[in-house]
Amino acid sequence: MTLNILFAAKKERWPLYEGPLNDAFKTAGLDDVHLAFDIAPADVDYIVYAPNSDLKDFTPYTKAKAVLNLWAGVEGIVGNQTLTIPLTRMVDPGLTQGMIEWVCGHVMRHHLGMDAHINNPTHEWAPSPPALAWDRSVVVFGMGELGSACASTLAKFGFNVSGWSRSEKTIEGVTSYHGAEGLKTALSKAEIAVLLLPDTPATNNTLNAETFAMMPKGATIINPGRGPLIDDNALLQSLDAEQISHATLDTFRIEPLPTDHPYWAHPKVTVTPHIAAETRAKYSSLTIAENVKRGQAGEPFLHLVDRSAGY
Repeated sequence: MTLNILFAAKKERWPLYEGPLNDAFKTAGLDDVHLAFDIAPADVDYIVYAPNSDLKDFTPYTKAKAVLNLWAGVEGIVGNQTLTIPLTRMVDPGLTQGMIEWVCGHVMRHHLGMDAHINNPTHEWAPSPPALAWDRSVVVFGMGELGSACASTLAKFGFNVSGWSRSEKTIEGVTSYHGAEGLKTALSKAEIAVLLLPDTPATNNTLNAETFAMMPKGATIINPGRGPLIDDNALLQSLDAEQISHATLDTFRIEPLPTDHPYWAHPKVTVTPHIAAETRAKYSSLTIAENVKRGQAGEPFLHLVDRSAGY
């Protein structure tokens, strides 16, 4: 029997995904698959979905077994009341590797003080060796798939790495904190803070005027997670007061970031255009195919979203 799989993403993504998805389905042993972006709702078995899709009402998809999200973030769909079937988020090796590389690159940049040498218009010769990694405290806030992978890699560089999450986690080489009291301790240690929390009502403005004040003076913020994790006005004030020395930001409340936003002009802010962990079709297609295979075999889906938690 033919499996009808709807590709519900922007049409400009179709040429990037059509080949890799069909190849992944064949590799997974799914030989009779009809993948398209124009299948009648009543005939659809699975939906490959991007939250910026035009598809918002899932009610007509009465036969569908699951919505397989192409993005790691699900805040754009998790609250959709018409979605009553399983929802999975994207976790794939390419996404994880991309995040590890971006995070470690910027942690090393700030740890080594590289900006002073890259931007040196007066040609000042000022030798000042950086601290060694094991004397630098890095805290990763959010210890899910991506956060845990980044924390583990940073620990292998020799950094003094801690992680904070809502619930207790055990990761080799990483000191773990959890809950409200654990957050205070983690903040007090965060010379470099990496934000990889999901975007939920509970995480909104995790970094605000009060929590910035708990951090070591001159701390660095690195946010490849979600824009709403940071109170923007509080961050700008903390930068101007030199409580925070620099912020490298990859995600924002509004994207693209408006051209008149204060972050663009602030000398202590680095803006990158949401590139830390791009979903790459070659690797994400393997995750999609594996979940379709599992659905057909009656096995549990990988990376199932907990609707009550919001991620």
